[in-house]
Order: sequence, then structure tokens, then C-alpha cells
Amino acid sequence: MEQKQQSQRLGSEPIPKLLRNLSVPAMIGMFVMALYNVVDTIFISWGVGIEGVSGLTIAFPLMMVIMAVSAAMGIGGASVISRRLGEERTEVADQVFSNVLNMILAISVVSFILGLTFLEPLLRLFGATPGIMPYAYDYMFPIMLGSFFFAFAFSTNHIIRSEGNARFAMITMVIPAVLNILLDPIFIFVLDMGVQGAAVATVISQATVSIVVVFYFLSGASSLSIRLPNFKPRYDLIKEVTVVGFPAFVRQSAGSVMMVAINAMLIRFGGEFYVGVFGIVQRMSMFVLMPMMGVLQGMQPMIGYNYGAGNYGRLRETVWLGLKVTTGISVFIFVVMMAFPNWFMLIFTADQAVIDAGAEGMRMMFALAFLIGVQVVSGGLYQALGMARPALVLSMARQILFLIPLVLILPHFFGVVGVWLAFPISDILAFLLSVAFLYRDRGIFLIDRDRNNNVPYDKTPESSTS
Repeated sequence: MEQKQQSQRLGSEPIPKLLRNLSVPAMIGMFVMALYNVVDTIFISWGVGIEGVSGLTIAFPLMMVIMAVSAAMGIGGASVISRRLGEERTEVADQVFSNVLNMILAISVVSFILGLTFLEPLLRLFGATPGIMPYAYDYMFPIMLGSFFFAFAFSTNHIIRSEGNARFAMITMVIPAVLNILLDPIFIFVLDMGVQGAAVATVISQATVSIVVVFYFLSGASSLSIRLPNFKPRYDLIKEVTVVGFPAFVRQSAGSVMMVAINAMLIRFGGEFYVGVFGIVQRMSMFVLMPMMGVLQGMQPMIGYNYGAGNYGRLRETVWLGLKVTTGISVFIFVVMMAFPNWFMLIFTADQAVIDAGAEGMRMMFALAFLIGVQVVSGGLYQALGMARPALVLSMARQILFLIPLVLILPHFFGVVGVWLAFPISDILAFLLSVAFLYRDRGIFLIDRDRNNNVPYDKTPESSTS
């Protein structure tokens, strides 16, 4: 009964309080998760040098592909599960969960085989030069072998949040982050494993939290249950999870392609040094954007549940509040990054050349950061509604349609500066596209003409996937 009430509060608790209760744990969890990525880079920068950071930066796009598949399964499964819970179809939600676990196992086997057989050619494809290859290989080999733990922990975190249990979802992010921070200096410095030590620490951390998550689902603390008959493949559910999660895969994998393009342009127009500089700046950008992603993760189960339950007024109120909060956060990020870029670089290195290059790049990359909030909400909104087509377009827009072409074109005119300039130009273009989508569909979730929820949206199968 307690677990059922945990999901039902998505449709009854006041929206501001509910968003705060779901978003704050997500923010904390993602902050800590991003922090250990930053700490990884700090330890590698101080312990190995900018060459080690360059290797990590080259390896990261390949790691992002694994995370992209995990995001597709986790976010797609979470969207379907939250809507089924809203419709009070708990048995189907359990079947969705079991089929997501099947998908996790399948992709993990593929990653394990690729790690044993094709890792070096893959890294070369992702831009590793002879000078960077040893560092990139040392980092990615343990990651590929332990890919099951990454996929399982990342996917189930979204699913735990979809049932309204934001606090435990936060715990599953804090545990590996704290453990990784503790293990990094041991493996990198004490055991003298360098870059590979950071990867081993990460795999151990993800394996530990995976065990914790398994106990959570087996203990009955979840609204979902694991039962052997539910593991029988249901291809209609697998298809629905895949369709809804595909935009997340596109967004994450586009990030991988984007980083490959950026690394290639930086090596061509600036050298391996700038790959390391970008690695530091990119880690900081991930860290400061986490609060907005936390708000989005708090919003998505609220949107999915209330859409499934037909509570359209609550749906609109959630969207409006989310837009206001994320815009406020993005303005704050803009101010901080414009004012203190050198301070952030000093955390990673004492090399003045790296500090100057990084501060210059950071200011240009975040020049229009105050527009990011609307982009974050719009893409996540359509995903939570199960509207795959607009979610896919918005997921592709910033990175595939705008950023990657600009990264490939502008450096030919402006050198390394062209790489940095591609970011704010992409932000303004993606913002305008997001506003256009939201304005077009404003009658669904932005205009609350009837606060008694009497303005329904056509919930046919076609509308849920288009």
C-alpha cells in the first residue's frame, strides 16, 4: 500500500511541493555524480598531466555510446512505466521493467565482446592519435569489460525515479560517486595505476551500487516487482520502450559524435593540448548543467503520471513551473561562468597556459547559457508524454542539426575560437526551435483554460508516438 501511495502522490500532491521533493534529490544525486567525473579529471590532471586528460577526452565519446543505449532503455522504460502506473496497470509496468532488464543484459554482452576484440580500432575511429592512444586505451578497457554495471545502474535510476522514489534514486547516484572519489587517489597514486586506476575505481563503484539496486527491487520497497514469468520477451513493450527512448539515444550519441568532431578540429587547428583543455571545460559544463537536469528528472514522472491519469491541469502547471525554475538556473549559470572561469580552471591545474586557454573557451561556450533552460524542458517534456517524433527532433536539434555542422565549418575561418563559438550559436538556434514547438502545442500543456482538467489531449496510440 505504501508503495502504491508513493506513485499516487504524483497525481495528488501540490505541484510546487512535489517538484521540489522530486527535483532536489535528483539535483543532489546528479551533482555528486557529475562531481566524481570532475574529480576523475582533477586526479588525472594532477597525477598524469594534460596528456592523461586528453586520453580521457578521446575515450569519453565511446563511453557516451554505452550511456546513450542505457539512457534509451532507462528513459524509455521510465516513461512507459510512469504512464502505466498512472493508468493503474501495475502488472504491465512490471512486465515493462523486466523487459528493460533483458535489454540491459543484451547490450552489456555486446559491449564486453567489443572491449575484448575491437577497442583499439574503435578508439582510433574516435580520434585517438599515437600520443593519446595509450591513455585512452588504459581508461576504456576496464570500462568496456564492466559495461553491465554502468548500463544497469544508469537505466534503473530512471526507472526508480519514474515510480516517484526520488530519494532512493538520489542514493543510487551518491553511492558510486562518493566511492569513486575515495578510490581514485588509491588506484591512481598509491597503486600507481594512472589513468587505468581511475577506470577501475569507476567500475568498482558502479558494481557496488548495482548490488544495492538489486536488493531494493527484491526487498519489496519498490512499486515494481521482479518475477520470473515477466522476463518473457514482449516485443510490443520492447518496441514502445525503444521508440520513446530513441530520442534519448540520439541526444546522447549525438553528444558522442559532437565530441569526436570537436576533438578532430582541436587536434587539426590547435593540437593535442587543446583536446586536454576541452576535456576540462567539458567536465565543468556537465557539472554546472546538472541542476537543470535534476529539475527535468523531477518533472518527467509527474508529466507521465498525470498524462496517463488524465490530469491535464496538473500537467500544464508542472510545465510552467519547470520552465520558470530552469530559466532561473540557466541565468545564474551564465553569470557565474562569465565572472569566474579562471577560478574553475585553477581547480584542475597550475599550468597558466591551460588556465588561460580554458577560461577563454569557457566564456565563449557559455555566452548564451541563459537560453538553455527552455531547451532542457522542451525535449524532456515530449519524451515524458511518449511523443517520440517531436522529442526526437528536439533531441537532435542542438547537437546534430546545429552544433556539429558549426564545429566542422567555423574552425576553418576562426581556428580554435571557431570551436568555442559554435556553442552559443547552437544555443540560440535550438532555443528558437524549442519555443516554436512549445508555441505550436501550447493548447496541450501551456494554456490552462480549464483548471478542472476538462481540456483533454487525444490519447490514441498514434498520438503517443508522434
